[in-house]
Amino acid sequence: MTHICFISTSTVHSAASPNELTQRIELTPWDLQLLLVDHIQKGILFFKPTPSQEKELKGSSHHATLRPSVVEVLLEISRFRDIYLIERILDDESGERVLLALENAGLFKSGGLMKDKVLFCSTDNGRLSFVRQLEPDWHVDTNPDTLSQLAKFIRFQLYISPSGSSSRSESNIFNSKSLESFFNEDSL
Repeated sequence: MTHICFISTSTVHSAASPNELTQRIELTPWDLQLLLVDHIQKGILFFKPTPSQEKELKGSSHHATLRPSVVEVLLEISRFRDIYLIERILDDESGERVLLALENAGLFKSGGLMKDKVLFCSTDNGRLSFVRQLEPDWHVDTNPDTLSQLAKFIRFQLYISPSGSSSRSESNIFNSKSLESFFNEDSL
């Protein structure tokens, strides 16, 4: 079995609406200035453990496993724009595991992601403060409440949900099932 780092016990579920249509926009590298990718333990960058894996992992030593398709997308985007990763963690050990997984995936090599742009906080308010201070053009998140709170401050946001849809009405929030499906080869 692949080892998975269990960092957080919180889960965000989408508020799916079957009648809602998702809108796709084509992006150029110039549109991606200061892309933020948030909540990486929720399945955007790392594999999300199944409920049975979560039970198995509790109380054991484990590490984070990045999704290879996301690594390719981040490396391509980082060729053109700065990327900040904001991770909500419980302790310093969790942060070290995240950094190690990113380093092992090669994200810190050859002008990719910068280690000092991987930020850690312990609360949702801390995460919101980071995003507001950075003032990115784009923010990616799995938490619809966070996106709603940031909607008036952030130009574009991407909501990652398993269904690819959201009940949010803000015009600057786009929806996708995954980061790599939104930033596919055609839009990079």
